[in-house]
Amino acid sequence: MAEQPARKGPKAHEARVVRTERITPHMVRVVLGGDGLGAFELGEYTDHYVKLLFAPEGVSYPEPFDMDRIREEFPREQWPTNRTYTVRSWDPVHRELTVDFVVHGDEGLAGPWAARAQAGDVMRLLGPGGGYAPDTAADWHLLVGDESALPAIAVALERLPEGSVVHAFLEVADAAEEQKFATAAGVEVTWLHRGGRPTGQALLEAVRALEFPAGDVHAFVHGEAGFVKELRRHLRLEREVPRERLSISGYWRQGKSDEAWRAIKREWNDQVEREQES
Repeated sequence: MAEQPARKGPKAHEARVVRTERITPHMVRVVLGGDGLGAFELGEYTDHYVKLLFAPEGVSYPEPFDMDRIREEFPREQWPTNRTYTVRSWDPVHRELTVDFVVHGDEGLAGPWAARAQAGDVMRLLGPGGGYAPDTAADWHLLVGDESALPAIAVALERLPEGSVVHAFLEVADAAEEQKFATAAGVEVTWLHRGGRPTGQALLEAVRALEFPAGDVHAFVHGEAGFVKELRRHLRLEREVPRERLSISGYWRQGKSDEAWRAIKREWNDQVEREQES
Protein backbone atom coordinates (compact mmCIF):
# COMPACT_ATOMS: atom_id res chain seq x y z
CA MET A 1 0.00 0.00 0.00
CA ALA A 2 1.42 3.36 -1.02
CA GLU A 3 2.28 5.68 1.83
CA GLN A 4 -0.18 8.57 2.09
CA PRO A 5 1.36 12.04 1.86
CA ALA A 6 1.34 14.04 5.09
CA ARG A 7 -1.69 16.24 5.42
CA LYS A 8 -0.78 19.87 5.00
CA GLY A 9 -2.13 22.51 7.33
CA PRO A 10 -3.89 25.67 6.18
CA LYS A 11 -1.76 28.33 4.56
CA ALA A 12 -1.25 31.49 6.57
CA HIS A 13 -2.18 34.88 5.15
CA GLU A 14 0.42 37.61 5.55
CA ALA A 15 -0.99 41.04 6.33
CA ARG A 16 0.51 44.38 7.23
CA VAL A 17 -0.86 47.00 9.57
CA VAL A 18 -2.45 49.82 7.58
CA ARG A 19 -3.62 51.97 10.49
CA THR A 20 -4.79 51.76 14.09
CA GLU A 21 -7.35 53.64 16.16
CA ARG A 22 -8.17 53.63 19.86
CA ILE A 23 -11.96 53.61 19.67
CA THR A 24 -12.53 53.46 23.45
CA PRO A 25 -10.10 53.62 26.39
CA HIS A 26 -9.70 49.83 26.31
CA MET A 27 -10.47 48.93 22.69
CA VAL A 28 -7.97 49.31 19.85
CA ARG A 29 -8.95 48.84 16.21
CA VAL A 30 -6.28 47.51 13.86
CA VAL A 31 -6.79 47.57 10.10
CA LEU A 32 -4.71 45.01 8.20
CA GLY A 33 -4.08 44.98 4.46
CA GLY A 34 -1.54 44.17 1.79
CA ASP A 35 -1.07 41.76 -1.09
CA GLY A 36 -0.86 38.85 1.34
CA LEU A 37 -4.62 39.08 1.83
CA GLY A 38 -5.24 38.46 -1.87
CA ALA A 39 -6.76 35.03 -1.17
CA PHE A 40 -8.69 36.06 1.95
CA GLU A 41 -12.47 35.80 1.67
CA LEU A 42 -15.39 35.85 4.10
CA GLY A 43 -18.56 33.78 3.97
CA GLU A 44 -22.02 34.45 5.34
CA TYR A 45 -21.31 34.38 9.09
CA THR A 46 -21.34 37.38 11.41
CA ASP A 47 -18.97 35.74 13.90
CA HIS A 48 -16.16 35.07 11.40
CA TYR A 49 -12.84 34.78 13.21
CA VAL A 50 -9.13 34.56 12.39
CA LYS A 51 -6.24 33.08 14.32
CA LEU A 52 -3.43 35.59 14.68
CA LEU A 53 0.06 34.07 14.85
CA PHE A 54 2.64 35.46 17.28
CA ALA A 55 6.24 34.27 17.17
CA PRO A 56 7.92 33.77 20.57
CA GLU A 57 10.30 36.57 21.47
CA GLY A 58 13.63 36.21 19.68
CA VAL A 59 12.36 33.59 17.20
CA SER A 60 12.26 34.22 13.45
CA TYR A 61 11.13 31.90 10.66
CA PRO A 62 12.42 31.23 7.15
CA GLU A 63 10.63 32.82 4.22
CA PRO A 64 8.24 32.10 2.71
CA PHE A 65 6.38 31.52 5.97
CA ASP A 66 5.16 27.91 6.12
CA MET A 67 3.49 26.43 9.21
CA ASP A 68 4.17 22.85 8.08
CA ARG A 69 7.87 23.60 7.73
CA ILE A 70 7.95 25.34 11.10
CA ARG A 71 6.38 22.30 12.80
CA GLU A 72 8.92 20.02 11.13
CA GLU A 73 12.04 22.09 11.79
CA PHE A 74 11.39 23.98 15.03
CA PRO A 75 10.84 22.64 18.57
CA ARG A 76 7.26 23.03 19.78
CA GLU A 77 8.15 25.84 22.20
CA GLN A 78 9.25 27.92 19.19
CA TRP A 79 6.04 27.45 17.20
CA PRO A 80 3.85 30.54 16.84
CA THR A 81 1.27 31.14 19.53
CA ASN A 82 -2.19 31.84 18.14
CA ARG A 83 -4.96 34.06 19.43
CA THR A 84 -8.50 33.95 18.04
CA TYR A 85 -10.19 37.25 17.16
CA THR A 86 -13.47 38.12 15.49
CA VAL A 87 -13.40 39.89 12.14
CA ARG A 88 -15.03 43.27 12.77
CA SER A 89 -15.19 44.03 9.07
CA TRP A 90 -13.75 43.04 5.71
CA ASP A 91 -13.46 45.39 2.74
CA PRO A 92 -12.96 43.14 -0.32
CA VAL A 93 -12.43 46.11 -2.65
CA HIS A 94 -9.52 47.57 -0.72
CA ARG A 95 -8.55 44.20 0.82
CA GLU A 96 -8.67 45.59 4.34
CA LEU A 97 -9.40 43.44 7.39
CA THR A 98 -10.46 45.15 10.63
CA VAL A 99 -9.95 43.52 14.02
CA ASP A 100 -10.81 45.05 17.42
CA PHE A 101 -8.70 44.23 20.48
CA VAL A 102 -9.50 44.62 24.16
CA VAL A 103 -6.41 46.17 25.75
CA HIS A 104 -5.55 46.21 29.46
CA GLY A 105 -2.02 47.57 29.63
CA ASP A 106 0.65 44.89 29.24
CA GLU A 107 -1.75 42.07 30.14
CA GLY A 108 -1.89 39.26 27.61
CA LEU A 109 -0.29 38.88 24.20
CA ALA A 110 -2.53 40.29 21.45
CA GLY A 111 -3.73 43.37 23.35
CA PRO A 112 -0.24 44.78 23.97
CA TRP A 113 0.68 44.03 20.35
CA ALA A 114 -2.34 45.98 19.10
CA ALA A 115 -1.57 48.90 21.42
CA ARG A 116 1.97 49.14 19.99
CA ALA A 117 1.17 48.27 16.37
CA GLN A 118 2.41 50.66 13.69
CA ALA A 119 1.80 50.93 9.96
CA GLY A 120 3.86 48.32 8.14
CA ASP A 121 4.05 45.79 10.98
CA VAL A 122 3.56 42.23 9.76
CA MET A 123 0.83 39.95 11.11
CA ARG A 124 0.26 36.42 9.85
CA LEU A 125 -3.12 34.80 10.34
CA LEU A 126 -5.14 31.68 9.66
CA GLY A 127 -8.79 31.47 8.70
CA PRO A 128 -11.44 32.62 8.56
CA GLY A 129 -13.76 30.34 10.51
CA GLY A 130 -17.26 31.00 11.81
CA GLY A 131 -20.60 29.42 12.55
CA TYR A 132 -23.35 31.96 13.32
CA ALA A 133 -25.43 34.49 11.46
CA PRO A 134 -28.79 35.83 12.67
CA ASP A 135 -31.64 33.90 11.09
CA THR A 136 -33.89 36.52 9.54
CA ALA A 137 -36.78 34.04 9.70
CA ALA A 138 -36.69 34.11 13.51
CA ASP A 139 -39.42 36.05 15.29
CA TRP A 140 -36.85 37.79 17.46
CA HIS A 141 -33.17 37.81 18.39
CA LEU A 142 -31.31 37.70 21.70
CA LEU A 143 -27.69 38.91 21.59
CA VAL A 144 -25.66 38.84 24.82
CA GLY A 145 -21.96 39.35 25.49
CA ASP A 146 -19.11 41.12 27.22
CA GLU A 147 -16.30 43.03 25.46
CA SER A 148 -14.89 39.88 23.88
CA ALA A 149 -18.19 39.29 22.04
CA LEU A 150 -18.75 42.93 21.13
CA PRO A 151 -17.32 42.73 17.56
CA ALA A 152 -19.42 39.68 16.63
CA ILE A 153 -22.59 41.19 18.11
CA ALA A 154 -21.89 44.48 16.35
CA VAL A 155 -21.68 42.72 12.98
CA ALA A 156 -24.92 40.83 13.69
CA LEU A 157 -26.71 44.05 14.67
CA GLU A 158 -25.52 45.75 11.49
CA ARG A 159 -26.74 42.79 9.44
CA LEU A 160 -30.30 42.72 10.83
CA PRO A 161 -32.90 44.49 8.70
CA GLU A 162 -35.19 47.30 9.77
CA GLY A 163 -38.11 46.09 11.84
CA SER A 164 -36.22 43.21 13.45
CA VAL A 165 -37.20 42.50 17.05
CA VAL A 166 -33.92 42.47 18.95
CA HIS A 167 -32.89 42.37 22.59
CA ALA A 168 -29.15 43.04 22.65
CA PHE A 169 -27.29 43.30 25.95
CA LEU A 170 -23.63 44.32 25.97
CA GLU A 171 -21.67 44.58 29.20
CA VAL A 172 -18.67 46.89 29.40
CA ALA A 173 -16.70 48.46 32.24
CA ASP A 174 -18.36 51.88 32.09
CA ALA A 175 -19.96 54.43 29.77
CA ALA A 176 -16.62 55.32 28.17
CA GLU A 177 -16.44 51.82 26.65
CA GLU A 178 -19.73 52.09 24.76
CA GLN A 179 -19.59 52.18 20.95
CA LYS A 180 -21.82 53.42 18.12
CA PHE A 181 -23.06 50.95 15.49
CA ALA A 182 -24.62 51.65 12.10
CA THR A 183 -27.78 49.64 12.72
CA ALA A 184 -31.10 49.72 10.92
CA ALA A 185 -33.94 51.76 12.38
CA GLY A 186 -35.35 50.19 15.51
CA VAL A 187 -32.34 47.96 16.20
CA GLU A 188 -30.79 49.15 19.46
CA VAL A 189 -28.39 48.00 22.16
CA THR A 190 -28.83 47.97 25.93
CA TRP A 191 -25.45 48.85 27.42
CA LEU A 192 -24.75 47.52 30.90
CA HIS A 193 -21.92 48.90 33.04
CA ARG A 194 -19.99 46.39 35.09
CA GLY A 195 -18.51 48.73 37.64
CA GLY A 196 -16.84 46.58 40.28
CA ARG A 197 -19.07 43.54 39.79
CA PRO A 198 -17.92 40.22 38.32
CA THR A 199 -17.96 39.97 34.54
CA GLY A 200 -21.38 38.86 33.32
CA GLN A 201 -23.34 39.56 36.49
CA ALA A 202 -25.23 42.42 34.88
CA LEU A 203 -25.94 40.27 31.81
CA LEU A 204 -27.36 37.46 33.93
CA GLU A 205 -29.67 39.86 35.71
CA ALA A 206 -30.83 41.49 32.48
CA VAL A 207 -31.67 38.26 30.67
CA ARG A 208 -33.38 36.71 33.68
CA ALA A 209 -35.53 39.83 34.05
CA LEU A 210 -36.38 40.05 30.35
CA GLU A 211 -39.98 39.38 29.34
CA PHE A 212 -39.40 37.14 26.34
CA PRO A 213 -41.43 38.05 23.24
CA ALA A 214 -43.63 35.34 21.80
CA GLY A 215 -42.36 33.15 18.99
CA ASP A 216 -39.09 31.65 17.78
CA VAL A 217 -35.92 33.17 19.22
CA HIS A 218 -32.45 32.91 17.72
CA ALA A 219 -29.86 33.60 20.41
CA PHE A 220 -26.14 34.42 20.44
CA VAL A 221 -24.50 34.36 23.90
CA HIS A 222 -20.72 34.57 24.13
CA GLY A 223 -18.11 35.88 26.55
CA GLU A 224 -16.62 34.86 29.90
CA ALA A 225 -17.31 31.16 30.44
CA GLY A 226 -18.73 31.46 33.96
CA PHE A 227 -21.70 33.66 33.07
CA VAL A 228 -22.14 31.86 29.75
CA LYS A 229 -22.62 28.60 31.64
CA GLU A 230 -25.30 30.17 33.84
CA LEU A 231 -27.11 31.71 30.90
CA ARG A 232 -27.00 28.46 28.95
CA ARG A 233 -28.71 26.74 31.88
CA HIS A 234 -31.28 29.52 32.12
CA LEU A 235 -32.08 29.52 28.41
CA ARG A 236 -32.17 25.76 27.96
CA LEU A 237 -33.95 24.72 31.15
CA GLU A 238 -36.00 27.68 32.31
CA ARG A 239 -36.80 29.37 28.99
CA GLU A 240 -36.82 26.07 27.05
CA VAL A 241 -34.94 27.49 24.06
CA PRO A 242 -34.05 24.60 21.69
CA ARG A 243 -30.34 23.83 21.48
CA GLU A 244 -30.32 24.43 17.73
CA ARG A 245 -31.52 28.01 18.28
CA LEU A 246 -28.54 28.84 20.51
CA SER A 247 -25.05 29.92 19.53
CA ILE A 248 -23.44 29.89 22.96
CA SER A 249 -19.86 29.42 24.10
CA GLY A 250 -17.23 30.76 26.47
CA TYR A 251 -14.67 32.88 24.62
CA TRP A 252 -12.47 33.07 27.73
CA ARG A 253 -12.37 32.00 31.38
CA GLN A 254 -11.71 34.25 34.37
CA GLY A 255 -8.45 33.27 36.07
CA LYS A 256 -7.11 31.13 33.21
CA SER A 257 -4.64 31.97 30.47
CA ASP A 258 -5.75 31.62 26.88
CA GLU A 259 -3.70 28.42 26.50
CA ALA A 260 -5.07 26.89 29.71
CA TRP A 261 -8.66 27.68 28.74
CA ARG A 262 -8.32 26.29 25.21
CA ALA A 263 -6.87 23.07 26.61
CA ILE A 264 -10.06 22.34 28.56
CA LYS A 265 -12.69 24.32 26.65
CA ARG A 266 -14.13 21.45 24.58
CA GLU A 267 -14.31 19.12 27.58
CA TRP A 268 -15.81 21.89 29.72
CA ASN A 269 -18.50 22.67 27.15
CA ASP A 270 -19.35 18.97 26.74
CA GLN A 271 -19.66 18.57 30.51
CA VAL A 272 -21.95 21.59 30.76
CA GLU A 273 -24.15 20.18 27.99
CA ARG A 274 -24.39 16.83 29.78
CA GLU A 275 -25.28 18.49 33.08
CA GLN A 276 -28.03 20.55 31.48
CA GLU A 277 -29.47 17.73 29.40
CA SER A 278 -29.68 15.25 32.29
